[in-house]
Amino acid sequence: MLRLPGFPAGCYLNNITFAVMNYDISTGVKGLIFDLDGTLANTMPWHYQAWKKACLRFGIVMDSAFLQAHTGAPGWKIAEDIIDKSGMKGKVSVDDIMQVKLEEFFSIQHNVTPIEPVTALVHKYYGRMPMSVGTGGHREAVEKTLEIIGIRQYFDIIVTANDVKQHKPHPETFLKCAELMNVPPEMCEVFEDGDLGIEAATRAGMIATDVRAWYDSDWR
Repeated sequence: MLRLPGFPAGCYLNNITFAVMNYDISTGVKGLIFDLDGTLANTMPWHYQAWKKACLRFGIVMDSAFLQAHTGAPGWKIAEDIIDKSGMKGKVSVDDIMQVKLEEFFSIQHNVTPIEPVTALVHKYYGRMPMSVGTGGHREAVEKTLEIIGIRQYFDIIVTANDVKQHKPHPETFLKCAELMNVPPEMCEVFEDGDLGIEAATRAGMIATDVRAWYDSDWR
């Protein structure tokens, strides 16, 4: 459902919510699900740097448009598509690129900052309703990012790429969050910055809120 700016809560269209100043959750919502990278945490500039360096190690050039199109996808899928696109199949493995990418990211991860308009909702609704993180990120990186931005303690439920078989845009990640929160999917609101995640939330029958207008999300 699409919540229209300037209209009261309850005005919706097409399953996607526009971000507005002083945003509050949608009417009837009983559980909140947050993507991590680019939603709770401003990690994408650092992920991009790490991917570029990892790719260059193998003689591959990655541009920002490629990573933007893959926002929300698990790292192994990104690496797999990089190899296919660059014609490096059989010359470099997914594990090779992933290992270097994680090393590069961990070396700069301390620079990550919270996206405050979104984390403000976490602080506001902690203890008032169930909340979870549903991300395509690697478990170790996800845990560290949440700690760095100071909100790890607010989430008992964290579903990562390591916890599901089918990744965004498949709805499994968000449906698992809803199940663990014990909240019906139609009563969940998902906060996302990626097209794959928004599609996943919509396919799950949830309210999808695009946060890209809430902050300077252009990391190209």
